[in-house]
Amino acid sequence: MPVSDADHLAPYACRPARGRLIDEPESRIRSPFQRDRDRVVHARSFRRLMYKTQVFVSHEGDHYRTRLTHSLEVAQISRTIARVLRLDEDLAEVVALAHDLGHPPFGHAGEDALALAAAAFGGFDHNVQALRVVTMFERRYAAFDGLNLTWETIEGLAKHNGPLTGPHAAPRQRPPVVSETLAAIAAVKPLDLDGWPSIEAQVASLADDIAYIAHDIDDGLRAGLLSIDQVAALPLVGPLLAGLITEYPGLEQRRLIGELLRRLIDRLVTDLIEETRGRIAAAKIGHADDARHAGAPMVAFSAQMDQDRRAVQSYLFGAVYRHVRVNRMTSKARRVVRDLVALFLAEPECLPDGWRERTEGPGTAVTARVVVDYVAGMTDRLARDEYETLFNPFVRT
Repeated sequence: MPVSDADHLAPYACRPARGRLIDEPESRIRSPFQRDRDRVVHARSFRRLMYKTQVFVSHEGDHYRTRLTHSLEVAQISRTIARVLRLDEDLAEVVALAHDLGHPPFGHAGEDALALAAAAFGGFDHNVQALRVVTMFERRYAAFDGLNLTWETIEGLAKHNGPLTGPHAAPRQRPPVVSETLAAIAAVKPLDLDGWPSIEAQVASLADDIAYIAHDIDDGLRAGLLSIDQVAALPLVGPLLAGLITEYPGLEQRRLIGELLRRLIDRLVTDLIEETRGRIAAAKIGHADDARHAGAPMVAFSAQMDQDRRAVQSYLFGAVYRHVRVNRMTSKARRVVRDLVALFLAEPECLPDGWRERTEGPGTAVTARVVVDYVAGMTDRLARDEYETLFNPFVRT
């Protein structure tokens, strides 16, 4: 029998009930969600996250977050919350580990540049790109392309930010590639795009926010983009910092920041667990599908905590992501991605083997999709190397 904590799960925890995109024998020693997690961890696209920017590019320092370390932090927070709520920890973990697989090089700067460059050809969305990675581009298995994950994991990735259609969908325009990609999956197993994802996937989504707040403060202070005085003025964070300074007067800054972040994460996680328990009880959620069809998400912060954390996120966005140092890196990153896409669109013969053969001539929609997929899969380092090779006439090809 597969190793599983199914007997200890809450009634509303998600079970692997809908199979995989392609039928295959299940393992005798691992549950379906454990296998999903292991497939993600062994994927090439997961390893590449080590060299993809979170905020700072890798050559700026060894201790800043990358997409890989961020994903591991999100997974740890997700498992903690799932364990307390008696959810399936493995499902929460795999959604957390895989949620950033579609991010291009250079973080949000790369995504913005790709979306603009591909606007006439279906656009770009990193959540959709993650689906393309796990259903198409990983090629480790003899019987299928992609990782052949369970329906529940695919659902969690597709609806990472909530329903994509219907009355509860966020008011945003989705590029046509969403319909194209999801239609291909729906032809095999429909994803119920009007509904919420499982509670486990909702946990992973807000664990992402918790990790972002903590590491933006940590990396911002480490890089000198934030000061202790600025952090002390923030809601939620300031009172925690004041309490620490009173409790440990004269504590060196490195330890002060570490203890602050530990307590901040604990405060956010504890609040989320308490609010989520209350929502599940109030809505009388007795099955995973009850949560999918509820009128609101089950996983949430309390009203005051949500207000405070949004204020902190808003401040950090301006102070860190819009700092002149980051703006200059962002400008260069956008230029690299934009120029690479433009060159490959005009001259697809410059694409490497395995990609070039899939194109259909300069400027076509098919070629554009191939180019976007290729550039999106690049690490920061590969993007810089390709740019140098293709645009510097004195570099040997």
